[in-house]
Amino acid sequence: MKAIIVDDEEHNIENLAVLLKRSGADIKVTGVADNIVFAEKLIRETAPDIVFLDIQMGKETGFDLLQTIYPRNFEVIFVTAYDKYGIQAVKYAALDYILKPVDSEELKLAIEKARQKLLLKQNQRQLDFLVEHIRQNNKPSKIALPQQNEIRYVAIKDIIRCEANNAYTYFFLVGDQKILTSKSLKEYEELLAEHQFIRTHQSHLVNPLYIKSLLKEDGGQLLLTNGAKVPISKARKDFVKEILRNGQ
Repeated sequence: MKAIIVDDEEHNIENLAVLLKRSGADIKVTGVADNIVFAEKLIRETAPDIVFLDIQMGKETGFDLLQTIYPRNFEVIFVTAYDKYGIQAVKYAALDYILKPVDSEELKLAIEKARQKLLLKQNQRQLDFLVEHIRQNNKPSKIALPQQNEIRYVAIKDIIRCEANNAYTYFFLVGDQKILTSKSLKEYEELLAEHQFIRTHQSHLVNPLYIKSLLKEDGGQLLLTNGAKVPISKARKDFVKEILRNGQ
């Protein structure tokens, strides 16, 4: 696979190039760029399979680069220092990222995921989804949910609740739809916090739009508009009651 590295710090480029060489992955770095203008030129000239892309590069961002290119016939692996807004956007699109300093095992895993996505031709739609999210510059209206053989794009308003299943999460949607995703409930709790989803229990996350009433049976439960009952743990009972009282 052909790859380019886009980062505004030379030592980061050199470090990643060394790690890629040591990884044993079948990757050839065909170019590096320290700004988005040169990166765009490289992408158009070399047609890479993978772009290793920093999010924050001075006043520019990796997202700025993605908005200048279409079609985006390559996989992106974001390599970045922690940036809450940037990482949130990437997670909403179910794309991969690696935090600096780069861990060699995480790098190998990200490369293998990228290889599989290229084979399944999933990358184009995910990048389109990410770019649209960035352009909206507000709370996203949809979220990408990775499944075994596909990625579903779901309207957040259609999510009734989420339920943990070990390291996986079930999404219960309007219309009696049920989706199992390959990420933990904790990750979705963080992503959906800005939409006021309520963690009622270690295993349950609820969209407040679908709460019908608070039941006192079995130590406390929420009755949802679809008839489902969701438990409230003792540790979170006061927190849930406070949120419901305030109408959040």
